[in-house]
Amino acid sequence: MKISETGKLGEEKVCGYLTGQGYRIIQRNFRIKGGEIDIIAENGFYIAFVEVKTRRPDSAVTGFEAVTKRKKGLIIRAAAEYCIRHPNEFQPRFDIAQVIADNGVILRIDYIENAFDTTGYNFIF
Repeated sequence: MKISETGKLGEEKVCGYLTGQGYRIIQRNFRIKGGEIDIIAENGFYIAFVEVKTRRPDSAVTGFEAVTKRKKGLIIRAAAEYCIRHPNEFQPRFDIAQVIADNGVILRIDYIENAFDTTGYNFIF
């Protein structure tokens, strides 16, 4: 399975997971110059900006480790722009979903709510 297909499968499964948790998917693959957010979802209280990392079980780097400080900054920048373009009253939150997949089969989803925040970054919501 190609990497992009695997990533897309992971995102699909995370959308299903979030929907099952009572979230509404607002947008997928929101892009600006210099940043992208895989999934944007809300649950009536929070607007969750979700980074999805799909990995094989034997991957040397976990999906959580793959979200570096630089990547977090790009996500925060994109989230700030999203909030400017689409004002809302929800509390923003940055989540990370790690999807473990092998040959197109999802083995598990590990999900961290509020995985990081804007501390140390010069972005304002």
